[in-house]
Amino acid sequence: MIPPPPPRAPGSPLLVETGKASWYGHPYHGRLAANGEVYDMEKLTAAHRTLPFDTWVHVVNISNQRAVDVRITDRGPFIDGRVIDLSHAAARQIELIGPGVAEVRLEILSMPETARSSGVYAVQVGAFRDKNNAERERARLSARYGATKLVFREGNPSLWRVLVGAEKTQDAADALRRKILSDSGETNAFVIRLES
Repeated sequence: MIPPPPPRAPGSPLLVETGKASWYGHPYHGRLAANGEVYDMEKLTAAHRTLPFDTWVHVVNISNQRAVDVRITDRGPFIDGRVIDLSHAAARQIELIGPGVAEVRLEILSMPETARSSGVYAVQVGAFRDKNNAERERARLSARYGATKLVFREGNPSLWRVLVGAEKTQDAADALRRKILSDSGETNAFVIRLES
């Protein structure tokens, strides 16, 4: 059973993050989300690169102060500069459907106890439609950085994501990301949380 959102408690949220939000619906509606649930674009859910699944996030559209509470069930967004992908229902609540992208503030309301101290993080350095191109990039990066892997993401288009590293902390993965940026000039590398 999915837990309901936690009650809003007085005091500071666990974490605050700001950045651009977008939303996703079709063609992902009805497909499996990264946490194994079937994605329903009319539920109040979202995708985030690093927050543990079942984390509850209060999302505020900075331009109009409309807010919604969402549960993290998926990974993304996989576009540089965006911090969260909202379901269609969540985007509608904060009037994001028309503009498609907006500046938001994320307040972490709660996260699973077991997830606070555990996690494995990697750096996504590319996404390719062609598996052979993805494999060539994976092999090139493996020679330089060690642990690399390909992860298939079904969609429109479907993509092969190239991931580097298996770090125990988000800070360590961010240090790896900065090293990759410095070494290669790659501009779209970002940290994601891997599922065990």
